[in-house]
Amino acid sequence: MRPLALVLVLAASGFAEARPNVVFVLADDLGWSQVGAYGGAAYRTPNIDRLASEGLRFTNAYSAAAVCSPTRAALMSGQYPARLHLTDHIRGSNPVGKPLRQPDWHKRLDLEIVTLAEVFKRNGYRTAHFGKWHLSQDKRPPDSLPFNPDKQGFDEVLVTYKPIVGESDPEVDPHNVQRITDHAVRFLEEHGDQPFFLYLPHNSIHEPIIESRRRTASYEGRALIEKLEILPALAAIVERLDDGVGQLLAKIDELGLRTTTMVVFYSDNGGKETYARQDPLRSGKGWLYEGGIRVPLIVRWPGRVEPGTTTDHLLSTVDFLPTFLEILGDPGTPAGVDGESFLDILKGGQAGLGRALYWHYPHYHRGSGMPPAGAIRQGHYKLIEWFEGSIAGRDTDFELFDLESDISETKNLSSSRPELAARLRADLVAWRERVGAQMPVAAPGSAARPPQ
Repeated sequence: MRPLALVLVLAASGFAEARPNVVFVLADDLGWSQVGAYGGAAYRTPNIDRLASEGLRFTNAYSAAAVCSPTRAALMSGQYPARLHLTDHIRGSNPVGKPLRQPDWHKRLDLEIVTLAEVFKRNGYRTAHFGKWHLSQDKRPPDSLPFNPDKQGFDEVLVTYKPIVGESDPEVDPHNVQRITDHAVRFLEEHGDQPFFLYLPHNSIHEPIIESRRRTASYEGRALIEKLEILPALAAIVERLDDGVGQLLAKIDELGLRTTTMVVFYSDNGGKETYARQDPLRSGKGWLYEGGIRVPLIVRWPGRVEPGTTTDHLLSTVDFLPTFLEILGDPGTPAGVDGESFLDILKGGQAGLGRALYWHYPHYHRGSGMPPAGAIRQGHYKLIEWFEGSIAGRDTDFELFDLESDISETKNLSSSRPELAARLRADLVAWRERVGAQMPVAAPGSAARPPQ
């Protein structure tokens, strides 16, 4: 089904290969351990698990932020949220009476930013967005319209929203899984004979936690559900999301598109700890501990990716755009891109842990309670800087963890490894300067510390 004109030589890799169609499924608030393939035994995800058995599963994949809008902006742009100054969920919040004041951050993805969809479109792909956007200055029309995905390189667009308690019927597709999937199936039927980029950012499993009575009842009273403090309705929402993935994969096979299509499954941040413990990871959405930022990532690409394999390659959301640029043979990397291509990893290359990944959140997250913070991971070590400590002189300044031996982040090594902590902190500060990160400032009356 793929015309010969679509075969090109990738200069970087030195051999010819066909450019794939791309189906990118983005889950909302789905944690690393909430998928069976990642050890989530309490959840039923047979279709996502099958995708993992047919592709490459990343164990060290991270979201660019612990909340949704910054990660989505990083995915579209290949830039860190700190560089974009889009560092919180839109519209965010501005709590008073705190030791720090947040900066005046940017509350939309500007049209001048070259998006992932625009990259595919300029390479001859048909592009579609069906699902959550959350990168406009407001979520809903009319204020959202000037910055919606149809202005950012998508040919076909459906923007969906999370359900409203008391208005949305929990018995009838409350989180839009079927609606999004139906649009995707129709798109594949109509455009499967041409190159396409199909982006499916689901509303699941984001709150509110409502699902059909039939689905929810099957999880009630189960020992593991109770042990992990999982709301039965949340597990049911995960199951419905998995059903949608199954329908999508079945349609790809039915249309004979399996061998020409890359399927990516990813999440925008970790799961919310209020609704389910994220064991073995600490905390959840909104926090820079592992439970908030380490996420599932699976890539199936028949003929290129070895089925049933895993990698501990260190990866962030910003890496997708440069990876697709390399796959497309497109040398036009937009200005400001922070990511690194992981195409070599998809082809079975050796995982890299030496690079550094960075996070920047100069806000108070109302949902989780996390105060402003930044973080760096390099190799097996992660340093978190708590800005209330380093700026306002309150409580802890830094925490240092060895994630190889302590994935649950239970032992703070900042006192026992001061030289390592100082080196990582210096790297984090230097990175903030390079990307022009906005910092919070001490509120009037706070005992601000001098720069260190």
